[in-house]
Amino acid sequence: MSLESHSALIEQLKPLMMEPNFPQVFEQLTADESNSTRFLLKMELTRLGNNCSRLIDLRDKSELPCEEVHLERQVHFLDAPARQVFERALHLYRGRYTLGVYEEVMQAHKQRRLQQRQSPTELQSPGSLPFLLPAVVMGSYFNRTEERMNYSIRIQASQVGRETQNGITVDLSVGGARIRLPMRHGFNPDKPLRVKLVDLSQEYYYEDLQQGVDYQIVDTDSNNEYCWMRLKRIGGTEALAKMLGNLINGYKYRYKVDINDVLVTATGLAFERQYLAHLPHLPLFMPKGDVPSISHLLLSHDNQGIVHFFQDEEDISQLPAMLTAGRLNYLLNQANNPDHSLFFCFTHNANGRLFFYSATLAELKHRGEMPLFLGFGASKPSWRVFRLSADIIDHDKQYKSAMIPGDSGSYSALTEQQLAGFSHVLQLMDVTCEAARSQYRQWFDNSNVNALKVYGQKKLNSQTIRQVALEFSERRREARFAFKTLVEIRQGKLRAQGISCDISTRGMQLNLDECLPFELNKPVTLSLPKLQALAGKTRLEELPYQLVRSRRDGCTLHLAAIVGHTPHAGVEFLNKLIEHNREKLEQLTENNAEVKELSDGMKNLLMRRLQGIPLFIEKTSKATVVSHIGVGVEPHPIADLFAALSTEKLRYDLTPLLGNGAAKRDIIDPIREMRPLQDVDSIEIFIQVAHQSRGKVQLKCVRRDSLSEEAQLAFIRQSQILGRFVALKLYRAATGKPDMAYIRRELEYIHIHAQHKAKQLEEQMWRIVGVAELLDISHEVLQRYPALYRE
Repeated sequence: MSLESHSALIEQLKPLMMEPNFPQVFEQLTADESNSTRFLLKMELTRLGNNCSRLIDLRDKSELPCEEVHLERQVHFLDAPARQVFERALHLYRGRYTLGVYEEVMQAHKQRRLQQRQSPTELQSPGSLPFLLPAVVMGSYFNRTEERMNYSIRIQASQVGRETQNGITVDLSVGGARIRLPMRHGFNPDKPLRVKLVDLSQEYYYEDLQQGVDYQIVDTDSNNEYCWMRLKRIGGTEALAKMLGNLINGYKYRYKVDINDVLVTATGLAFERQYLAHLPHLPLFMPKGDVPSISHLLLSHDNQGIVHFFQDEEDISQLPAMLTAGRLNYLLNQANNPDHSLFFCFTHNANGRLFFYSATLAELKHRGEMPLFLGFGASKPSWRVFRLSADIIDHDKQYKSAMIPGDSGSYSALTEQQLAGFSHVLQLMDVTCEAARSQYRQWFDNSNVNALKVYGQKKLNSQTIRQVALEFSERRREARFAFKTLVEIRQGKLRAQGISCDISTRGMQLNLDECLPFELNKPVTLSLPKLQALAGKTRLEELPYQLVRSRRDGCTLHLAAIVGHTPHAGVEFLNKLIEHNREKLEQLTENNAEVKELSDGMKNLLMRRLQGIPLFIEKTSKATVVSHIGVGVEPHPIADLFAALSTEKLRYDLTPLLGNGAAKRDIIDPIREMRPLQDVDSIEIFIQVAHQSRGKVQLKCVRRDSLSEEAQLAFIRQSQILGRFVALKLYRAATGKPDMAYIRRELEYIHIHAQHKAKQLEEQMWRIVGVAELLDISHEVLQRYPALYRE
């Protein structure tokens, strides 16, 4: 086991080390780890939490002026950057100077000086390492069951046969305490400790207070003068517990309540919300049972295109016909074979009816029909490539997250039952690259296309998947509804037919049978021949619309009605159609989330394991920068590549990916041109991972579209010789105003006890102007080149 691979988990556990119930929290957060890994994690945390006697003196090591920093009986000499790190680390360890504080300061100083030597002409400032990004841990949150107050009162501690010792409390809660005693206390840590709260016993009369309360010693730390003990209360009556609870509630406005865990949770949730607002992947949920199937999906703004793709002319989802029990069984039982997770699909429109064809890479290899399916399918406008992931759900972890101390740790009984009924979380990711069509078409070998019939999906006649929507604000002025009908479109001499994906009273989204170069922001006319019979005397021909957006090389069009001084026949008809069929139509808005608790619980299950690596873009007073990277507690192979380039914990060096102007060209400038209402777009990055001595790696990153096809093949071959080849899909989107209502209760709680921290978090969320995501598509990219298979 490598501690580096568990750095995110270690950083998450650090703020909780001083908790009285830390052992229970440690067991909960490391439930998935082996016994040896948990032992090493506990040893590392103990080491970092030990008191440190080493002084930090940077006077002969720094080019910056140093000043004295006094802490208890120690004097350190720190420059300004080191002092910031020192104070931040000191707060993490509750004001104690530990080995973890020392190492963090020295490591930060070493990294700053190293960077300065590499770029001696640049001043060392936060902007001098623009692509060494701090991580935000997402998807794993700690819940404290009770409030703890930093409250110092005099105590007397005793054990049978031992001398009574005087001390003080460092913090106090209903169920535990942290106390400070003289170093030579003489107590046995394996026996209960009786603690008399002297100041409270003088102010309140309770028999427990007069005689003392029994505590279990959970952990101890010491230096040359004092010993700190974490205690768990094992004695005392309910009356005492009530009195302590009232005391904390009554004094919380006069003394400092520790809100670090709530702040960490709120920060993670706030970043998570920005990411989920533009989630391009489709989360699917598999129920428990002998035959695998899909019962629920989680709907976001930017994954609706995947949902639309699988809807036929009757608006029936054909997705279950692609994800058959046999294919899902292979996916789960052969998790190490990526061929079962790669799906190739296209549709065929015959007389207004849609027929779906799909195959996994494993099936095509087994039947020897890669050339036929890939070559023919890529010639169809509806060509799609999907990657499917599957993660088993750990039901020992609680489903609910982000709770203020004292809140319930569970949803309603019905929601808990529904969440407990899922066995796996799947994500369907659209990795189609329009520019790669020509490469896939090169596979075609003039085989008999009738052989493709075996890949035709069985037509489903009813909906079998329940859609649950993430809570979000509707982007259009009016609600959209899933609805498919034949549409004829004309612009000048260009004419085409297509199928509508969704409609509103003033607009629609349309998929064409053939991609044509319609001009953007120019008028078009629409006809709705299949609906004419319902319209009576209203003529649904030559209706004036404007083309407001085009995607997928002109195959997907977004249209808005041109409304003048006279009534628009199309608007009036669609308005009546929607009003009279509202019960039957599937509304693609936040109202689709009938049960908010279920949506929140499914979201929490989804976030336990990230498939991609989120990036967050902030607009500061000086510049727009890529500011943070999102990581989970589980190691991620892509994140590990960039972690290997950094010497600091929970910091990732993305210089190979974002340096030399790439951040501005590939992320920042495109996001500036986008609006929050737009869907995500993407580019592809090829990476050469070259292995060096002592386990180090060197990364070379280039955009796929900067290479010719011959150069792409050469890059892949060279990468495989030097180390390995990695391909990433870089999604990017502009964000709107932050959803602060989602963490309103946490912000209110933080605001009461640390107003400046609540304000800092809120200001940070308002600075975020964009999100990006890195998704590994290496295996799919390698299938584009027939030449690689002939070698």
